[in-house]
Amino acid sequence: MCFACKTIASLGVAFAILMGCAGGPQASSDAFDPRYGGIETLLLDGDLVNFRVQMTGARDNQDVADYAACAAAQYALIRGFGFARHVRTNVKNQGGIWRGDAVYTISAALPKGLRTIDAEVTVRDCGARGIPTV
Repeated sequence: MCFACKTIASLGVAFAILMGCAGGPQASSDAFDPRYGGIETLLLDGDLVNFRVQMTGARDNQDVADYAACAAAQYALIRGFGFARHVRTNVKNQGGIWRGDAVYTISAALPKGLRTIDAEVTVRDCGARGIPTV
């Protein structure tokens, strides 16, 4: 066999081995598959509201915080307000059950602060992302 033929044959075998190893796209074992377990709403004082959420299948604390933000946005709309401002969110994960304890203020006008949400826009976004609200 000529040298060029051997080289091409070797490259073909190497390519076939690499393709076999690659196998194309593979499903990630870390696929996001959330299960939303409910929202508890507690009015603390006037415009200050506590949201307790529970879920499984969260990737991290942000997924739980997003669930609480969706609850806060819907609650603001139900109460006739258009905005909410995030005060704090605490998240715990015990045995794969994620729990969030978030506090928001709700208001008719855009509140001061950096962590404000437009309730109507947020509820729409939550629906598009498949995150339930109150």
